[in-house]
Amino acid sequence: MLPSTSVNSSMQGNGVLNSRDAARHTAGAKRYKYLRRLFRFRQMDFEFAAWQMLYLFTSPQRVYRNFHYRKQTKDQWARDDPAFLVLLSIWLCVSTIGFGFVLDMGFFETIKLLLWVVFIDCVGVGLLIATLMWFISNKYLVKRQSRDYDVEWGYAFDVHLNAFYPLLVILHFIQLFFVNHVILTDTFIGYLVGNTLWLIAVGYYIYVTFLGYSALPFLKNTVILLYPFAPLILLYGLSLALGWNFTHALCSFYKYRVK
Repeated sequence: MLPSTSVNSSMQGNGVLNSRDAARHTAGAKRYKYLRRLFRFRQMDFEFAAWQMLYLFTSPQRVYRNFHYRKQTKDQWARDDPAFLVLLSIWLCVSTIGFGFVLDMGFFETIKLLLWVVFIDCVGVGLLIATLMWFISNKYLVKRQSRDYDVEWGYAFDVHLNAFYPLLVILHFIQLFFVNHVILTDTFIGYLVGNTLWLIAVGYYIYVTFLGYSALPFLKNTVILLYPFAPLILLYGLSLALGWNFTHALCSFYKYRVK
């Protein structure tokens, strides 16, 4: 799950990888260690994971400074503790149940919606985005003098989770308090409030993603990850001018899913 691996630093004098280091640094070994800890709650640091969730809103740079610290102390950037993933899953389940309640769904409809959101919207889309960003960053963003380093998939998935959390809280929790009485009233104020929440949520996702990749010293031109802000703002202005309501479309899509 390392985002970077130095080939030269893990070689012995004869240019052959030390067997212990090779085993310790393999993606398979790290994945096994991570998944094994996923079922050992007593070994998880939930307090630290909650701290990260707080600072992803107030000061996301501090979260990635901790990733630097992990690289120095544990020789890996990506998380080795699944506590953040567990707390994110809890947030996702609770907020989706809240969405089902606000949309007046029945018990089985809410469970169906929960399964869709968890396994398709979060896991499925997350795997796709992480894989895409992993490919793009390794193909186009690694500095020429740093070709011995690469962004590994585990770190790309961590960056996605970091960026997804603020979006989840804004669209699946804060927005719930305005859905029925403000956003879905088919008025200018309704889609102004709803679309502004979407602007903030997606903007957070873009910015936190940018911070994640710019934190890696062997990448270049990471500022291009901020370019989606331009079409995002343009789409926001266009939606207000034409009366598009993104939240209304989301609610209709959720209801269609559970039919």
